[in-house]
Amino acid sequence: MYKEYRLQFEADTRFIKFNNLPILIFQINGKIAVIDNDDPVGVVQELYEVCDLYFVTNKLKNTASYNQKKVRSLFPHFPVNVIAIYIRVFGFELLRYLNLKELVRQIYIQWRRPYYKGVVFTKITDKFVFFSSNIWKKEPHANAIRAEFIRFCIKDPRISFEGGFVSRSDKNNLGFEDVVNKVVYSPKTFSRLSSKSLIALNNPAVCDAVSWRLADYLNQGLFVVSFPFKIELPKDFVDQQNIYFINSTEEYGKVLNTILIDTEFHEKISRNGKDYFDTYCTPRAQAKYIIEQLLKNN
Repeated sequence: MYKEYRLQFEADTRFIKFNNLPILIFQINGKIAVIDNDDPVGVVQELYEVCDLYFVTNKLKNTASYNQKKVRSLFPHFPVNVIAIYIRVFGFELLRYLNLKELVRQIYIQWRRPYYKGVVFTKITDKFVFFSSNIWKKEPHANAIRAEFIRFCIKDPRISFEGGFVSRSDKNNLGFEDVVNKVVYSPKTFSRLSSKSLIALNNPAVCDAVSWRLADYLNQGLFVVSFPFKIELPKDFVDQQNIYFINSTEEYGKVLNTILIDTEFHEKISRNGKDYFDTYCTPRAQAKYIIEQLLKNN
């Protein structure tokens, strides 16, 4: 938004309680919009009542809270370093509305992230796969999907694999010790290694959200294999055109066999996924989409 429009911060006492949360509230031409980037736990009804449109990162299907009239879905996106814009937009107000500890934490989080870069598509031929992820205590299904992918990659001699689960801080790895990796990757290293991967797994995330890594994979032009989405998107993916959908972990071998034999198929899906990102998911494309939706809304 900063790159497409002129932003001016002004504190509104109605919304101070939402400072430093994954929620953006803004106004244009008298219309108020909310962008909710939190896990899919339902809209904040208080904000829904005062806004003109309510945009959500993860609009769960068949969920009453998200099926309200003013709710709109967003395209996949991922966290990047925006320290300069963050400070430029909010300025000294950061010290007024955030305590020093919160502000330092936000700057540290931002600093560790990679800067956004529109990647130029490059065909990947190396049989290298990188996958690293956390173990989620309340997401056994997602844990199992990711663990099986790690095991499959480790066992297949055709693949050079790096990664594994990150050990939990409480040391309770929920029985996944066989796929725990001792290395903890920084966000920048994670993105760099992912960009070299022959295949990228998009697994269900917390509360059935779509993982942020999906957009990062698409930007990097990777071949994405994914379980069906449980969220609504403004523009659906097309199976075996710009993504490869599977329904079971038993299909990992079938997918790998296919792309190792048919390199043109691998390139087609990778390239079309990149085109999807460049058309709908870039920061500027998303900003324009949000503003257009808001201005045409009556």
